[in-house]
Amino acid sequence: MPTVSITVNGELRSAEVEGRTLLVHFLRDHLRLTGTHVGCDTSQCGACTVHVDGVAIKSCSALAVACDGASVTTIEGLAVADQLHPMQQAFHENHGLQCGFCTPGMIMSAIDMVRRNGHDLDEHTIRTQLDGNICRCTGYHNIVRAVQAGAAAMRER
Repeated sequence: MPTVSITVNGELRSAEVEGRTLLVHFLRDHLRLTGTHVGCDTSQCGACTVHVDGVAIKSCSALAVACDGASVTTIEGLAVADQLHPMQQAFHENHGLQCGFCTPGMIMSAIDMVRRNGHDLDEHTIRTQLDGNICRCTGYHNIVRAVQAGAAAMRER
């Protein structure tokens, strides 16, 4: 079995994995980082979204061996000490969640959206670019507000 070495949330982590091990399973099963959720295993729901080398990907569609040498950030790696990332704080303050299952992926996608589009995001842009993240509980209204608030707060960080 190959050994992969991936910097996860700033810490180099290595493990032997089967060649077919998906990144989401490496994170959850080998590293016990369970904030990255498995929702569909078909790259449809976005619950498994993480950042690889600064870009959002769906970790259920990436092999761990393909990420060897990469830097991965999960939802657990966003907060600094006891200070939530501005996007996490915005989701909390704007009630951008209900059951919370999709929330880690939504937050990771929203941060990447800000990276790609800047801090002034309109509702149409947010709704369009979150189309790869499915929430089964809400009408997305609070999620959109949370993303807008988080994007503005990220400008100050």
